[in-house]
Amino acid sequence: MPKKTTTSVKKEVPTTVKGMYDIIGDEYYAYSGFYEKASEVAMYYGFKPIETPILEKEELFLSGVGQDTDLVEKEMYSLKTKGGDHLVMRPEGTAPIMRAYIEHGMQQWSQPVMLYYKGPFFRHENPQKGRTRQFQSFGLEVLGSSKSIADATIIHTTMVILQEAGLKNLTLHINSIGDKECRPKYMRELVNYYKKHLNELCADCKRRIKENPLRLLDCKNAKCKEVKEFAPNSIAHLCDDCRTHFKEVLEYLESLNIPYNINNNLVRGLDYYSRTVFEITEDIRGEENTEPKEELKEGEVAPEKEVSVKGLAIAGGGRYDYLAKNMGSRKEVPAVGVGLGVERIFMTQGYKRQDPRIIKHPKVYFIQLGTHAKMRSLNIIEILRNAKVPIMQALNKDSLGSQLASAEKMKIPYAIIFGEKEFIDDTVIVRDMNTRSQDTVKIADLAKYVKTMK
Repeated sequence: MPKKTTTSVKKEVPTTVKGMYDIIGDEYYAYSGFYEKASEVAMYYGFKPIETPILEKEELFLSGVGQDTDLVEKEMYSLKTKGGDHLVMRPEGTAPIMRAYIEHGMQQWSQPVMLYYKGPFFRHENPQKGRTRQFQSFGLEVLGSSKSIADATIIHTTMVILQEAGLKNLTLHINSIGDKECRPKYMRELVNYYKKHLNELCADCKRRIKENPLRLLDCKNAKCKEVKEFAPNSIAHLCDDCRTHFKEVLEYLESLNIPYNINNNLVRGLDYYSRTVFEITEDIRGEENTEPKEELKEGEVAPEKEVSVKGLAIAGGGRYDYLAKNMGSRKEVPAVGVGLGVERIFMTQGYKRQDPRIIKHPKVYFIQLGTHAKMRSLNIIEILRNAKVPIMQALNKDSLGSQLASAEKMKIPYAIIFGEKEFIDDTVIVRDMNTRSQDTVKIADLAKYVKTMK
């Protein structure tokens, strides 16, 4: 009987899953350093950390984010457990944060609840430069405040984080897409406009007219570019409340010297957004335009060499006042947030790598009183941040008593009080929370003074 021979099969060496990657050596420290710096900046502005699970129930995103979005339709990594549960690897951070807010009764906490998070997220996309299936994100959320200063706080803190990472050529694109009072009328006009141009639209936009009309403005297909350019804009259709809210956000940005570009086509890609939406890009100078130019006539001066400029979206977010209700909450939770794409930040020309550092505990509770004081509050917090003094604050509150109570509850050693009188006098009151003694300090001397505090 002939002897059986076995053919050995050469095993393939295991590699990472397509679109995912290992973080090793110096790259690991780059992520750690960025997260630590971003966390530190967030802490200076009063945000606290949170970490949610990588796996969440599928229904969280179906109900919260919207079934007619690309994220839910095409990009989620879904799985079914042996017990029959339908789970997904988290594709974004906002819905899990709102789930945690509701589940842990954060409505009973001092409002607003200001949180920051970091870590890996997962989307089943076509891998390309700046877009991977596993990506790192840093996010900020303010939950429980409908006030415009919450929007400004999110945007300002994001800009500071990016600037601290070395980015300089930043552009803030901003829009308001209204609320449940004024958006339906705008949507009807938008749909009627696009129906007149059906033959000029891509297949996706023909579907979006019925399923998700607002996302018509989010289309990147060149075929739809001209139609989108002349589409009705949402700002012209805002109700009085939304118009006032948006005007206040812009006023805060101007007071902070943050330039902005109103982009009427900016809607973001998820269903839970309302009112303010924004993106931050870094403008990257490209190659010189080498196309032949017309010959100069006698006496004409040659124009400056043209360079192509493109914007790389590195952060985006907005207000999501209806997300909690979409998820089944009995009460609405007004909220606003942002997500920063860490890999995209690393790709920018200005990015400056930092090694990890130790984060300090809050030393000061910042208290503001009155309209003028509130308008200047973020400028004073910036002075404290530059002096390396971590703080807590509740800029949405107007009562001195409630803010002092929060400072005592958190056992923060000092309070800085900035009211209308202090606004006029260009001063602040620094109170020792243990001895109740206090000093009046000129704002110009504040950075020097806080360094003497034990």
